Amino acid sequence: MNLQGKRIGFGLTGSHCTYDAVFPEIEKLVQAGVEVIPVVTFTVKNTDTRFGKGDDWVERIEDLTGNKVIDSIVKAEPLGPKLPLDCMVIAPLTGVSMSKFANAINDSPVLMAAKATLRNLKPVVLGISTNDALGLNGVNLMRLMATKNIYFIPYGQDDPIKKPNSMVARMPLLVDTVVAALEGTQIQPVLVERYKDTD
Repeated sequence: MNLQGKRIGFGLTGSHCTYDAVFPEIEKLVQAGVEVIPVVTFTVKNTDTRFGKGDDWVERIEDLTGNKVIDSIVKAEPLGPKLPLDCMVIAPLTGVSMSKFANAINDSPVLMAAKATLRNLKPVVLGISTNDALGLNGVNLMRLMATKNIYFIPYGQDDPIKKPNSMVARMPLLVDTVVAALEGTQIQPVLVERYKDTD
C-alpha cells in the first residue's frame, strides 16, 4: 500500500526511554508522504527526565512532522468527525495509558485521539512499552488485542531475566504494522520470542 497522502495521528505517551526507537519510525512515515499529526500526553509535555526535557521532545516531533502537537483533550476531540485520521498510532504506549484505554478512560489528548479514531471505524495501532504486560496489566493488553480496529506492533519480552513481566514493541515494524492495519490485517507474528533491535 502507498502511504502517500495518508493522514496519520502519532501519539506519544510517557515511556521516555523508548523515544529514540520511535522517532526514526516517525521519520519513515514522513518520508513516505504521510501527513503526521503529533499528539502528546500531559506527561510527555511536562516531564523532564534523564532521557530529555519535555519541551525538547515536543519541539523535535513538531520539527520532524511540520505540525504543531495536539496537547489538550479539547484539541484532540475534532479528530473524530470534523478532522478524521486514516489511522492513529500510539507508540510508545505505557502500561498506564494501556489500562485506561482498555477501560474506556480518555483523560489525555492521546487517548481522546484514539477514541475519536475508533469512533470513525478507523484503525488504531499500538506499540506497547510496559513493565507489567505479563502482570496486572495483562488483562488490559488482552482486552485491547480482542478489540475491533485495534492492531499491535509485534512485541516481546525486552529483558526476561531482570524484568520478566516487561514487554516492548519491536518499533522497526511500526510502518509495516500501519500498512497492514490500513488493510484491516494484524501483522504476524504479533508475539515475538524476544525483543530485538533490527536494522
